[in-house]
Amino acid sequence: MTSFRRCGLVLIGIAWLAVARVSAAADLPTLWAERAKAVVAVEYVTETEVDRRPTVTMGTVVDTQGTVILPPGAIDPRAALWQLKEFRVYLPGDANSAPGEYLGQDAFTGWHFVRADAALRARMVPVTNFAGPKKPAGLADFVWGIGLRGKDEDFTPYLLQSHVALVQALPQRTGIAQQEVAAPGLPVFDREGGFAGLALASFGQTFLQFSRGARSSAVMLVNVEESSAFLLAEDVLPYLGRVPKQPNGRPLAWLGAYGLEPMDREVAKFLKLSTQSGAVVSEVLEGSPAEKAGLRARDIVLAVDRKPLPQLKPDSVVVRYLEREIDRRAPGDALPLSVLRGAERLELNVVLGEQPKLVREAERKYFDRLGVTVREFVYGDAVERRARTADSAGVVVHFVKPSSPVAVAGLRFDDWIKEIDGAEVKTFAEAVQRLAEIDRDGNRPEFVILVGRGGETAVLRVKLK
Repeated sequence: MTSFRRCGLVLIGIAWLAVARVSAAADLPTLWAERAKAVVAVEYVTETEVDRRPTVTMGTVVDTQGTVILPPGAIDPRAALWQLKEFRVYLPGDANSAPGEYLGQDAFTGWHFVRADAALRARMVPVTNFAGPKKPAGLADFVWGIGLRGKDEDFTPYLLQSHVALVQALPQRTGIAQQEVAAPGLPVFDREGGFAGLALASFGQTFLQFSRGARSSAVMLVNVEESSAFLLAEDVLPYLGRVPKQPNGRPLAWLGAYGLEPMDREVAKFLKLSTQSGAVVSEVLEGSPAEKAGLRARDIVLAVDRKPLPQLKPDSVVVRYLEREIDRRAPGDALPLSVLRGAERLELNVVLGEQPKLVREAERKYFDRLGVTVREFVYGDAVERRARTADSAGVVVHFVKPSSPVAVAGLRFDDWIKEIDGAEVKTFAEAVQRLAEIDRDGNRPEFVILVGRGGETAVLRVKLK
């Protein structure tokens, strides 16, 4: 009798769990409607020399002040801040919008931060409202998320759902679902509506489409609007408060070890480091904190802060892990590194510096008659062109207008202008002055520029008449 009762209780328990799961699934539309208030669409304009290019991206609300995070790829990293204009925030299913303010990009997470106007905040719900002490998403767990239709459909939200097929450290804990589960940058939830993670870029899901005509051909389609990959909540929630202090994202920590590569497995085996991850330094940049601390090319970084680099798959992920360890710090912070140099193990104490001026921060000037934008030569240009930073001069071509005089002469994007009319260009201001004089002179028939391109030098004659 006792055995029968126990069996009966077990069956009742199983039945209750089944009912609970069905009930949770049946409540999904209600959960979805409430959590859709944590997502928005953001539209902004990138103003170039010849046009105004609108862009729409999706974002997640993270606090009661109307702060929204956008995915890393939402904004062109080469776009200058002054080119980003007219940010507008839309709520799902609403054709109206309100102004938004661009706050900048956080180097550690890669997220862009935008703050919505106060007029919308009462109708927005932070995704943190749905966070709880639930277990992280695991294999075979049911997950679901939100997608948004286009602007012409008022960003109407829709439901996506799947099951977790794999959880991997890349280096953040990343879930990969069996099929698309949310739009990139939007939240993913568990069965009960708890915040499970944040959707990443689409991981390149591709599809083949075949036509039915007599000459049928295959067309490759890439789904960029939905994704099956998402960062787990444990790697999202602790960093939602990393709102940049300045729109340019500074301060930015800098090590100056260039071309990091994962340690080759055969090399690791030879060095008896088969159970150890490592990052090989290809080059140490001139004047960098790494150089000052004594780091050298071909050193193998084995540990940070005395903690061995984790073994991650694929091996290349260890490089991103090390980069994140730098990005999470600030200029002036110590970065203890354990390195292997030949057969000798060394302990180096690096004091991180401030990242040199980036391309997106470089000064620029457009000359309409010539059809060219030149920008300041920055530290990264010297690294890319294998030039000594102390000797570097000139300007870099940032934009060439099609069919313009410089385009016809053969000038290209990223050319390094070293001389104008036979005179060396030493500074950005000097280049602007000379090009401005040429641009204003309506009687000048031509001018000559000397450019560096891919390690070679070319002389271009630009005809103005």
